[in-house]
Amino acid sequence: MGEKKKKQKPIRYFDYRLLFLIIFMLCFGLIMLYSTSSYYGATRAGDAAFYVKKQLFATGLGLVAMIVVSRIPYQIWMHFSTLAYLIALGLCTFVIFGGREAKGQARWIDLGFISFQPSEFAKLAVIIFLATIIYKISSQVKDIKTLVKVMAIILPVVGVVAYNNLSTAIIILGIAVCMLFVASPKYSHFVMVALVVVAVGAIFILAAGTDGYRVERIQVWLDPESSDKGYQTLQGLYAIGSGGLFGMGLGESMQKLGFIPEAQNDMIFTVICEEMGLFGAVCLVLLYLLMIWRFMVIANNAADLYGALIVVGVMAHISIQVILNIAVVTNTIPNTGISLPFISYGGTSILFLLSEMGLALSVSRGIKFEGT
Repeated sequence: MGEKKKKQKPIRYFDYRLLFLIIFMLCFGLIMLYSTSSYYGATRAGDAAFYVKKQLFATGLGLVAMIVVSRIPYQIWMHFSTLAYLIALGLCTFVIFGGREAKGQARWIDLGFISFQPSEFAKLAVIIFLATIIYKISSQVKDIKTLVKVMAIILPVVGVVAYNNLSTAIIILGIAVCMLFVASPKYSHFVMVALVVVAVGAIFILAAGTDGYRVERIQVWLDPESSDKGYQTLQGLYAIGSGGLFGMGLGESMQKLGFIPEAQNDMIFTVICEEMGLFGAVCLVLLYLLMIWRFMVIANNAADLYGALIVVGVMAHISIQVILNIAVVTNTIPNTGISLPFISYGGTSILFLLSEMGLALSVSRGIKFEGT
């Protein structure tokens, strides 16, 4: 009789390449944040590292969250998905009436020691919630009625977020469409869904009337030189143009010295272009593409559909936000106030972004390959 072959134990996998990319992006982001914010930190708070210190604190919390979430089996979040969605809906509704206002919009809840932006939590909650819903009705997703029902389920949170933050509402809708697109075998349905989304968006913008700030942003986008509110856009474009091929050198930007308002936030990509040139900007985009590639690898090899959908949601979030941010600062689309992931200043954003990275790493930890 032939010798029995020993059954090989499956090899567990963990995506260290994605982890390396995350750490590298965080380090690069902190360097660029210091370069971009040092002037405002010194003039406003008397400390050139003021913004970096605050970002380091949030990043530290985010890294702890990422490590903890990455070690928890991702299937457990299925049991808390509805609760997370309801909490997100409640917080986003509360911020309309009791939120802290800044620049004419109430988007933050002031907890005393820290300000919290519920719309950032809403992105994470929607990813987990939609992954659960689609996983449970995966056999019915090919039906257009099911797609409409799923989209209708998330409309309440989209509506309350859009009241004060249309850009984040667009991102949430984009995440939902991408997750449904991956789960459904019929692509023709998404043409109809896309047309409906565009129509609803147009109605929402025009509902404010010709004097609404959203309509005003479109007018500024079409002709930034004719309006005082086109100043930020023009200064950002000057920064991009003056960077040339290889830039003026790290820390040598002139536009960040008060010409670009709040350069450490949404407009940080313009300073990267000015200091590192087209070469640096392309390298940053390539880093995002590498990260998206790692998400695709994890999603394709995930142990189940639920894990794959979670990673697709995270990938959609990063992709949409990067595209919209770069499109805004290059004046390709109207200004929507979207931060650049891992790079822009924002404590709530980096905290929940790293939590999403923990989810993706948790799914990668669940991948098993046959032993050889």
